[in-house]
Amino acid sequence: MGNCRSSSRALLGKTHVVPDSEWGIQDFGKTHVPVFEWRIQDFSSLLKTGAKSTISGAFHCSGYNWFLQVIPMHKEAGAGTPYVALRLMPSQLSLVPGHTVHAVFELSIYNHTKGMYCGCKATYNFDFKNTYSKEHCLIPLQELLKSSAFLVDDSCVFAVEILKIDVSSPEKKAVVIQKKATIVQNLFVQNKGFVKGTYTWTMNNFPELDLKHFVRSPTFEVGGQKWYIGMYPRGDKYSTDCLSLYLHLDASDEHQLESKKVAVMTLSILDQTNGKHFTRTSGLWVCGQGWGWPNFLGLKKLKDPSGGYVVGSSCVVKADLTIVGSSNDG
Repeated sequence: MGNCRSSSRALLGKTHVVPDSEWGIQDFGKTHVPVFEWRIQDFSSLLKTGAKSTISGAFHCSGYNWFLQVIPMHKEAGAGTPYVALRLMPSQLSLVPGHTVHAVFELSIYNHTKGMYCGCKATYNFDFKNTYSKEHCLIPLQELLKSSAFLVDDSCVFAVEILKIDVSSPEKKAVVIQKKATIVQNLFVQNKGFVKGTYTWTMNNFPELDLKHFVRSPTFEVGGQKWYIGMYPRGDKYSTDCLSLYLHLDASDEHQLESKKVAVMTLSILDQTNGKHFTRTSGLWVCGQGWGWPNFLGLKKLKDPSGGYVVGSSCVVKADLTIVGSSNDG
């Protein structure tokens, strides 16, 4: 997957601008205007969190909500050089069952020396079960860290332009791309002073809850905001024979419309018998809506008595949340 290319060249200093063609990206020209621009203001702090990826807040284009994912240390199988890679993702809530969204788009990073975006053109077929494009590598991580062209005052700028959308459906329609002003978001990552919180949700009536489509935990507070765990015991419409598990901001929280939190979370179903808990950890995400996993844990594994996830009528879910920064619109 992706288009990473390793290089045996020595890393170059900040006074030297490496030709973009060596990394398989191209200049888009000074007239290129993306639909979305994401300014990561504290890139070194982002790396220090150890997060494998970070996901923007949602941006809207031509009837769909989208996200941009930055993977700061992506490696192709068998490759030794980590690249900064990007992925485009539509919101699952924007997708219609049975429809395939064929998108043509450009992913880029801003070159301050040239005064233009540099990147690559890509295509992908998105549907209910395929909501992440392939990883598209832009620049070796070490080159980015040493280059004054792409990293200025510990800040770098990534962007998306959506060129074409075709929808394969009974109607078979083409979506008109409406050109509007670039949507800008800023990401700020702290290097210390993280706010952490843990909540344990013990369900002593899980067989009862298992008959329901959706259940939610009581609200709990972390970082001055209210949260809750959302569970689909038999899976939501995006899952396949799995329990679906998400962490949500509470809709009644009056603070959620202000500058948004940037967090990393871990959700766990506790093994009450053997202590071998089942855990999934997110990358960094902008907390504007719920985030989690439609296929968190297979139903067969969940209900296997030897797993200890459901003991009698009891099932225990734990959420660990760390707030590492904030995000706002530019």
